[in-house]
Amino acid sequence: GPLRGFRSRWFVFDPRRCYLYYFKGPQEALPLGHLDIAAACFSYHQPEAAAAAGDEAAAFEVHSPGGAVAVLKAATRQDMTYWLQELQQKRWEYCNNLDAAKRDSRTSPTPSDFSKGLVAKDNPGSILSQNASAERARNILAVETSPTDLVGEQAASQPAPVQPSAINFSLKQWSTEIRNSMSSLRKGNNENRKSVFYTSEEWELLDPTPKDLEDSMVLEEKRKHLTEGSKGLTSSAFPFDFGRIPHKARRPLKDMIGSSKNRNSSDSSPTEWYSGNGNKLFSELQLKYQSQQEELEKLKKDLSSQKELVRLLQQTVRSSQYDKYFASRLCEGVPKDKLELLHQKDDQILGLNNQLEKLNLEKDSLQQEVKNLKCKVGELNEQLGMLMETIQAKDEVIMKLSRQLSECEDNTSSQSGAVNSSMATCINKELQELDRLKDNLQGYKTQNKFLNKEILELSALRRNAEVREREWQAKYTSLEAKLCQIESKYLILLQEMKTPVCSEEQSSTREVIAQLLEDALKAETSEQPEQAFFKPHLVSEYDIYGFQTVPEDDEEKLVAKSRALDLRSLSLSENREISTGVKWENYLASMMNREMIRSPELKNLIRSGIPHEHRSKMWKWCVNLHVKKFKDSTVPGYFQSLLQNALEKQNPASKQIELDLLRTLPNNKHYSSPTSEGIQKLRNVLLAFSWRNPDIGYCQGLNRLVAIALLYLEQEDAFWCLVTIVEVFMPRDYYTKTLLGSQVDQRVFKDLMSEKLPRLHAHFEQYKVDYTLITFNWFLVVFVDSVVSDILFKIWDSFLYEGPKVIFRFALALFKYKEEEILKLQDSMSIFKYLRYFTRTILDARKLTAIAFGDLNPFPLRQIRNRRAYHLEKVRLELTELEAIREDFLRERETCVEKRDLISDDEEDS
Repeated sequence: GPLRGFRSRWFVFDPRRCYLYYFKGPQEALPLGHLDIAAACFSYHQPEAAAAAGDEAAAFEVHSPGGAVAVLKAATRQDMTYWLQELQQKRWEYCNNLDAAKRDSRTSPTPSDFSKGLVAKDNPGSILSQNASAERARNILAVETSPTDLVGEQAASQPAPVQPSAINFSLKQWSTEIRNSMSSLRKGNNENRKSVFYTSEEWELLDPTPKDLEDSMVLEEKRKHLTEGSKGLTSSAFPFDFGRIPHKARRPLKDMIGSSKNRNSSDSSPTEWYSGNGNKLFSELQLKYQSQQEELEKLKKDLSSQKELVRLLQQTVRSSQYDKYFASRLCEGVPKDKLELLHQKDDQILGLNNQLEKLNLEKDSLQQEVKNLKCKVGELNEQLGMLMETIQAKDEVIMKLSRQLSECEDNTSSQSGAVNSSMATCINKELQELDRLKDNLQGYKTQNKFLNKEILELSALRRNAEVREREWQAKYTSLEAKLCQIESKYLILLQEMKTPVCSEEQSSTREVIAQLLEDALKAETSEQPEQAFFKPHLVSEYDIYGFQTVPEDDEEKLVAKSRALDLRSLSLSENREISTGVKWENYLASMMNREMIRSPELKNLIRSGIPHEHRSKMWKWCVNLHVKKFKDSTVPGYFQSLLQNALEKQNPASKQIELDLLRTLPNNKHYSSPTSEGIQKLRNVLLAFSWRNPDIGYCQGLNRLVAIALLYLEQEDAFWCLVTIVEVFMPRDYYTKTLLGSQVDQRVFKDLMSEKLPRLHAHFEQYKVDYTLITFNWFLVVFVDSVVSDILFKIWDSFLYEGPKVIFRFALALFKYKEEEILKLQDSMSIFKYLRYFTRTILDARKLTAIAFGDLNPFPLRQIRNRRAYHLEKVRLELTELEAIREDFLRERETCVEKRDLISDDEEDS
């Protein structure tokens, strides 16, 4: 519009995409827009140039591709410099790390709890080695600036600065910005040289009048008291090295004489020297006279008080004498005690008379001192008059000499005087102009350094972009050649399938097929760094969670490799993950200074999946949310004490724990060998839990729950995670020897299958397929080893926040995902075989989540609780009947000789 104005915005830098997002305020979740810093360049103007262009003194420009220019105004010049140096650094780091590993979501601008768990140790940040000469030049040209309180996370709690509108923006505000910017520039290397800036009152005193000289003598005494009161105001409003003089005040005479001598000491004339010394002596005498006058006034006050005291004493003496006169005549025949009292009074009167005499003497001495002081003052006045006459005589001599000199030099003195005065004025102006130019020079040097660094960085980034382009071209050529080779080999394979004739002549064809299979099953390892660039990004041996992507079994290698490639293709084509990451960043930034609480927004975010870098923090928060009442009732060091007791004392569960350690997750590198770091942590957590809950001790399945928790949590947090699952989420007897709670949940799940997926349930009933044999393990270990790792951890995200209802949701969603494929199978054997592996073929986590939390609604928890209670009674009755049958069998075996050799599995184990 015609009136340009600034609006206050809150900025957050996202290093994953090198975007500078801006929000309406620090608590907003959705950004108003963003600036692409990776492809931008920066510039700013000096204060004078900015004023000429109508810009702000602390404003800088961000030039984006396509000619778009964003003008940002910092609060101060120092903040602007800090912003520019940080944006340059972020752009440099991002552009130099474009080829460094996968940039999916490994970095984050908000603080994360990424230093926890086993997974954290496998994700060190990879940074490319930078150009040494360019980095050295950048360091030389760098202008280091520290941030103020208006930059950083702590600024979120401060109120937004109010920007003046274009109408109210005055010249005074502009001059304040100029002063602030110049003060920040003067904080550099030129600390020994300070420019002097004068207010409007001080400019008048550069050439003082005689009246100003007289006023300045009085100001010298007053200034000592005024400076203390005005110091607080001047320091905040004026950042320079002068104190603000009060209204209608004049600059002190001594300060002006000193500054005048400093400026003109090289070319001062004799006249100026005499007048300068005379004025100085005159001011000193005047001050001395003023101090003596004050002392005289003080003595006069003391004298008047003494006079008053003498008058009072005289009255007391007269009254005492009067009483004594009448008492001598009236006291005849008076008792002795009263006479003694009268004598005491007489003594007191005599003492008062003595004091009166002393005071009279002191009065006389003070009067004598006053006379002496008056004499001294008279002498000083005479001396002052003599000095004034001497100064006047000297002035007359100087004037006479000046007239004689002017007559001798043929009126050149008048011209030289005019020249001298004009030269002095010009020198003063030139000195002031020189100071201003020096400040501008320093500012331009800083700007020049910044622009040179900007040019250097842009040139280096352009060269890096050209190098990357050449490398991509080489990679494209290499991939094109490899594609041609693969097409040729597949043509040979198709030809072999077309004419499957077994003969010795086709041994070469078989070799080609064997080589093709071998190439397809290769996994990307760190031992092939030189080939990694010119080959496609092969599937790595382990995923980010440590699970093996391609098993060692040759029969499953092709299927697993194909599944891993499909997962990678899905992740590469998925663009909405970035928006999910941004939502998490915005949410965590809004919770920076607040305690996280349950909310619909947080539930929706967790259902969409917690980002890898924030999972440790969020899992720990979810666990603490559920076990807070347990932790509050325990003493500090509770976990360590449990572990110590389990290790030192006899623990019946320790033997079974040791047997299951290496069988927990053999396909995860953190638990694959006895020396793996996760094995010892897994042992500690299971032992501590077995000592806390002796009714359960240890049950197969707990080891897998703890192993998953340890990937993102430390030992103690993983222990409380297991407590959350076993003692808070799951019903009682879920992990006991009878597995009563697990059996109940399978019957509840059957009811939900018949309600939510009636066609599929009828299909299973038709072919008498007991699918609970498959789903029993899903519920017991929360889908560990049943789904791909990406989906597994998204399920655990929601499970740790919402509880066991999530297991029912995802179990139903898995069947609904593949409902049509299962309905096509027409015999029980093929159905059961498909159910054993179909969950590993589901790769689209977003689609599965949409089914679990969208298509299956409504899903009330009350319904699950009621059905659990109903089926719990039925299962307990069935177990009671089975126990009765078992006891009958044992009695019959004891009585019958033929059945004595029959023993049960439990008895055989014992």
